[in-house]
Amino acid sequence: MEVRERRVGVSGLTLRVREWPSAGSPIVLAHGLASNSRIWDDVASRLAERHHVVALDQRGHGLSDRPTDGFTFEKVVGDLIGVIDILRLDRPVLVGHSWGGNVVLEAAATHPDKVSGLVLVDGGFIELAAQPGRDWERVRVDMAPPDLSSLTFSELLERVQSGDASRYWSPAVEATLRTSFQDAPDGTIRPSLRREDHLEILRALWEQRPPALFPKIAVPTMIVPSRRPNPTGRMAEMAPIRERLVATAAATIPNARLLWLEDTVHDSPLQRPVELAEAIESVARAG
Repeated sequence: MEVRERRVGVSGLTLRVREWPSAGSPIVLAHGLASNSRIWDDVASRLAERHHVVALDQRGHGLSDRPTDGFTFEKVVGDLIGVIDILRLDRPVLVGHSWGGNVVLEAAATHPDKVSGLVLVDGGFIELAAQPGRDWERVRVDMAPPDLSSLTFSELLERVQSGDASRYWSPAVEATLRTSFQDAPDGTIRPSLRREDHLEILRALWEQRPPALFPKIAVPTMIVPSRRPNPTGRMAEMAPIRERLVATAAATIPNARLLWLEDTVHDSPLQRPVELAEAIESVARAG
């Protein structure tokens, strides 16, 4: 089904929305930190056979406006609910990847009447403050975005293609990268999401407490974390912490199901679109 792009005015901002219109039940897709709506292209095209699918560039990301009033969860959830209202979507299934998972979790907890189901894709359980021995200043340093401003876009593509993405390269991967960066006058790239805004979102994640939201979720929920075999370095250190956070979410969210995506990188919408579309479809049926 053909995708339609539109600009939606909400919260004083203009947000870019990609829409696969259909008479089917609605599904709304929220991307992660420093990403954009194009990460969902391969998932959305499969869901669009039976559903009205909407993916948005969240504030400050992709082709959406940069806000002047910050990136708190209250503000970002307000954007999401505003898009749902403006497009007159009747209780969609909300799907969020990474930080977007935490966004849709908060939306479902605070606006239960707006949601029929929830899918948390390698996110929603993220609790930065739960990491032992790490205070905000260490998180701020460890998770700051890398400086890629010396690269051209072609050089960025070469770097990404030499890594994990070589196994699942597709037009959606390149489109996601292209929308995540802008070209500077000298031909190098700049992130669409500014560094200071990236850090502000990390601060909001640091302050959020997902376990306090889990019992408030009243709709069918699927938790879909990714797991890699034999992680090393920082990923090996984080693996048991992630598994504990996932287990807490699965045990605490009422009516939750858990689906681990094995041998899968964090950007699972790009690597595992078929499996994700099937998981989302199962929640849409349950809702």
